[in-house]
Amino acid sequence: MTNEASSSDKSPSFEMTWGSSTSSGYCSEEDSDSEFEQYFTARTSFFPKARKANVNANVKKDEQIEWGKQELTTPDIQQKVKEYNAQINSNLFMNVNKDGSYTGFIKVQFKLARPVSVPSPKKGGHDDRGRKASGVKRRTSFYLPKDASKHLHISSRTSAREVIEALLKKFTVVDNPGKFALFERSERHEQVYIRKLSDDEHPLRLRLCSGPNEKVLSFVLKENETGEVNWHAFSMPELKNFLRILQREEEEHVKQIVQRYALARTRMQETLAGSTPG
Repeated sequence: MTNEASSSDKSPSFEMTWGSSTSSGYCSEEDSDSEFEQYFTARTSFFPKARKANVNANVKKDEQIEWGKQELTTPDIQQKVKEYNAQINSNLFMNVNKDGSYTGFIKVQFKLARPVSVPSPKKGGHDDRGRKASGVKRRTSFYLPKDASKHLHISSRTSAREVIEALLKKFTVVDNPGKFALFERSERHEQVYIRKLSDDEHPLRLRLCSGPNEKVLSFVLKENETGEVNWHAFSMPELKNFLRILQREEEEHVKQIVQRYALARTRMQETLAGSTPG
């Protein structure tokens, strides 16, 4: 992260936007190798539900965007920054530095399907249930609301990988940054285009070249999907916890099926009892 990016501490504070409430659905505790793992889930399923084939019919992945390829001279940057600042209705301005670099804000939306892990209270503190924390290391995993977002103050030299690392640091997420990827989303010609940014791309440059309109360009943090879940990226306590969640879901699903068929049998028996032969 550059020095310009760290100047966000001196900038206006932007807190995470929470648009939906969460509820504790399942909790398990596992003592493993001097590390005490504690997990909380705010969804009924670890895996996202299957999507209909036609839902994302208009979504084109890996669509090439030419904004990042534009060669900008210092006068070009100054002009674009001036035009950009004239279009926004907030104090999230961009500023040009003497060396030709520039700083500004980007907004990143969270679209995570799996839980993230954060450290539990330090020794001598209290956990979220008011109990005194023990001296062993802990961490808590939970789901982030899908409509959560965060503003980051970064430099034109800040890479996509550094943006991911900064977001995780902001919320003390201890998961491997390699589990996540930054995507750009744009709406053009009544279609939605999504492209995964490479680690060395510069999000603020894309923001400047595209303008402040979120429909033209927005940034989304998602899991770094490769077609299948990379189970090797998870720790053993995490994997054990996922198995517990799946077992709980399986038991609940079986219970619902048994209840549904029991209800159907009862109604059939009542119908037979009330009918007269012939």
